[in-house]
Amino acid sequence: MKGNTVTRAHLAEAVYQEVGLSRNESAELVDSVLNEISDALARGESVKISSFGSFLVRMKGERIGRNPKTGEEVPIKPRRVLVFRSSHVLKDRVNKGAGNPA
Repeated sequence: MKGNTVTRAHLAEAVYQEVGLSRNESAELVDSVLNEISDALARGESVKISSFGSFLVRMKGERIGRNPKTGEEVPIKPRRVLVFRSSHVLKDRVNKGAGNPA
């Protein structure tokens, strides 16, 4: 299963199969959940999904970087970055299949 990517369409199809909503309603539900997560993060709030993980917005301060081609020092402006911390439940589930890469 290496190289596969789960998309919104895959998530909507899974909701359709599991919950029994129409395909359109399933797609709208997935979009609604993802939009709510995105909006909360854009407001600087953390999002915690039990047994999955937490999305956090962190502030990074200004620092000096270096252009790898020229070696010239360049200031990197302060910015917000998104951090994901997986739960132990998710880590255990992912590592359960670690010895069996497909």
